[in-house]
Parts: sequence; structure tokens; C-alpha cells
Amino acid sequence: MKLRHSIMVGILDRYADRFTEFQPAVPLERRMEQAAGIPGADGVELVYPADLGDVERARTLVQASGLDVSAVNLNIKTDERWREGSFTNPDPAIRREAVTWLQTAMDLSADLGANMVTVCPLMDGWDYSFQVDYVNQWNWLAESMHAGASHRSDVRVSIEYKAFESRTKITVPDIGTTLHLCDRVGLDNLGVTMDVGHALIAQETPAMSAAMAQAAGRMFYVHFNDNNRGWDWDIVPGAVNLWEMVETLFYLERMGWEGWLAYDVFTKHGDPVQAFTSTIEVMDSLVALLDRLSREKLQELIDDVEPAEATAYLIKALVR
Repeated sequence: MKLRHSIMVGILDRYADRFTEFQPAVPLERRMEQAAGIPGADGVELVYPADLGDVERARTLVQASGLDVSAVNLNIKTDERWREGSFTNPDPAIRREAVTWLQTAMDLSADLGANMVTVCPLMDGWDYSFQVDYVNQWNWLAESMHAGASHRSDVRVSIEYKAFESRTKITVPDIGTTLHLCDRVGLDNLGVTMDVGHALIAQETPAMSAAMAQAAGRMFYVHFNDNNRGWDWDIVPGAVNLWEMVETLFYLERMGWEGWLAYDVFTKHGDPVQAFTSTIEVMDSLVALLDRLSREKLQELIDDVEPAEATAYLIKALVR
């Protein structure tokens, strides 16, 4: 399995939570240089509007880096205007603005050769009972997604679901809801970004989530990272859930996945560039572990073997 590794260059920028700043702000020029120097990196994921306010500058930096653009990540959560939601904002003018931003991101993505927009609507949700009108919110989300994605059929729009953060409840919290939304909208270019960490905090099995999305023809893009299932910590894949990472790669390969794997890994302590370097090393090592385990044997375990025997086989493979 040959992986296509993409660096989310926004993660090389400032990183802070509500208590502490962990990483300082870094200009796009420097972040692109850093991404280009990461061994094994094939592409970058750029953020609109933060990285693409000057598209000619961004294009020049991408060309100089020698990397492809895997996707444009639409940020509709940070700006003050999205405080009450983006695609589900009660103000129709704000909803129209969110759709316009999505359409602009689609145009930029086509211009940069990615033809992929990934969007995580983190401000579309609620925090309290009786805070929002669920009927309206669902209808507004479907209408907005249709209005945005129908802008052009040559660019895929990939919804990145998440159970919580920034809202305590988000309108697209899991794989099932997201696939249902895509089905209701009914456009072929609307699909799913399967963020492995988001699947974990939704208490999903990431491999099953990927299988569902693939079966629906909606598997568009993948983010890899890890966490403890309690919060989206965005740590190096395999640091906690080793077998879930191996299993997800096994199913991606079985399904013939040829798309990007983008790495959503934040670094509180240490060098973010080294964290991405280590992430790519880990992902390549996980593929090597699949080779050691034998895909045929793994399929045999799935089909015929007792679970305890399967677990013993996996553990023995690590230590032999």
C-alpha cells in the first residue's frame, strides 16, 4: 500500500488552548518551507481564508515547494461572524455568506489543482436544551450544503464530522448522520472526511466508519490522528489506539483507497515539524506491520478464527 501523505500547514502555525500558547505564529512562507522539508510529504492542505487571502502568493509558494495541494480546508468557525453558526445560523444573510465562502473555497481548490474542499462545521450545533430549533437547523444545513456543493460538479465537498467542540453538540456528529445528510442533499460531489480521531471520540470503530462511507460512495478524504476517545487530542497515530490504526489501514487498502491521508497532529511540546516527520514514519511503519501480519492471515482471522486467537496472533506478531 503506497500512502499519499499530506501536511496540514495550518498546524505548523500558532497553537493555543484557552489557557496556554504552545506554538507561536509562523508565516505561510516559512510553513511551506517546513512542509517541503518533511521526508515523505507529498502534499499540503491549505486553509481558506487564512492561507489563501492572496492566492497568487499561495500558488507561488506551492509551486516552489514541489508539493501538491491535497485539499482546501474551509474554516467557518474562527471568525466572529460564525459565533451563532455558519450554515445553520438563524440569520439568512450569514448562511448565504457561509455558502459564498464554500463556493469561493471550491473555486480556489480547482484553481490549485486539488478539486477537494474539506469543511468541519464546528459552530453548527448547540450547547443547551431548547437553545436551537432542530427542525430549522437540519433544513438550513441541507439547503446550505446543496447551494454550496452545486456551485460546480468538478470539485468535491467533504464534510468532516465531529461529536463536539466548539459546540457541546454538533449537527453532524458521526458517520451515520453525515451520510444521511449527503443522501438527503443528493449531490454526487458531497461526501465525508473520515477523521480517525473524530471517529474515536464519537465512539466509532474507524475502520467500520470508513467501510460505511465507501459503501455509500461518499468516502472522499481522510485525516489521521489519535486520542484517548475522551477528547480530540490530535496526537501521533498509534500512540493510544494502535490496532484501530492498523485495522483502518487494512480496510482502506482492501477498499482500494487511493486518496490522500492528511495528518491532523498538533504539538504542545517540541517541534511540530518533527511531529509530522514522526507521523509519516509511523504511518509507513504501520503499513510495514500489515506486511508482517499478512493481509491473507488477517482476513482469515476476520472470517474464521476465535477472537482470543486473533488477539494472540496480533500480539505475538509485535514481539517476534
